[in-house]
Amino acid sequence: MKIGICQFAPVFGEIEKNLTLIERMISSESGVDLWILPELCTTGYLFVSADEASSLAEEFPAGRTARCIVELSADLNTSIVLGVAEKLGTKTYNSAVVFTNGNFVGTYRKIHLFFDEKRWFSPGFEAPKIFQIGDVKIGVMICFDWIFPETARSLALGGAQIIAHPANLVLPFCQDAMVTRSLENGIFTATVNRIGTETRPTKTLTFTGKSQIVDPLGKRLEILPSDSPKVAVIEIDPGKALDKNFNPMNHLFNDRKPELYRL
Repeated sequence: MKIGICQFAPVFGEIEKNLTLIERMISSESGVDLWILPELCTTGYLFVSADEASSLAEEFPAGRTARCIVELSADLNTSIVLGVAEKLGTKTYNSAVVFTNGNFVGTYRKIHLFFDEKRWFSPGFEAPKIFQIGDVKIGVMICFDWIFPETARSLALGGAQIIAHPANLVLPFCQDAMVTRSLENGIFTATVNRIGTETRPTKTLTFTGKSQIVDPLGKRLEILPSDSPKVAVIEIDPGKALDKNFNPMNHLFNDRKPELYRL
């Protein structure tokens, strides 16, 4: 399976411009089975109010972003996971949507909101989701979900072989932590971060880039620069994530003692 990661600097509020950039960047590579894009990659990140976030949010699978990604995934014969602002009823969510070969597959809504996101979005109300892409199970989590190891563990226990992890990271810890998430769960992870500096009336944030793919043994197969738009494609064997034997005597899941863990 070929996984593609694509990091760039979305232009705040310019959905059409960002979709055009996404199409241009991922169309530069052929034969990719799964593309993963950053969190909120169609809208930008630094909202000033819940009303502004709501004004840029879209319903899925309706709306211009869905129509664009349906067409793009069909044209490229690929699957795409991307972070969006989602409108659902009267609420706005920080979500990741999944498309494959011209079809909308589903949505994961971010559970663990970071800092001012709590002002802009409602938290997700469902457990982290696993999506079937061909014969491979893809788990999805978003950005700050990384700091809660239960997120990745629940996906791995559910059978996910790869975790797609759209992100807008501003702190320096996550990329290293995701090495541990891969190792402790025996799973591939693909953290796809944005780059650039976003300046709005109330705040400025600089994002850390360094998108990466990590294998089940904690080896970084690819890591992108901190400040450059770039795509990378890595071929992996998802079947390696089905073997949870850490050594001949230890099994990552069978050796757990949940009855002894205090919650």
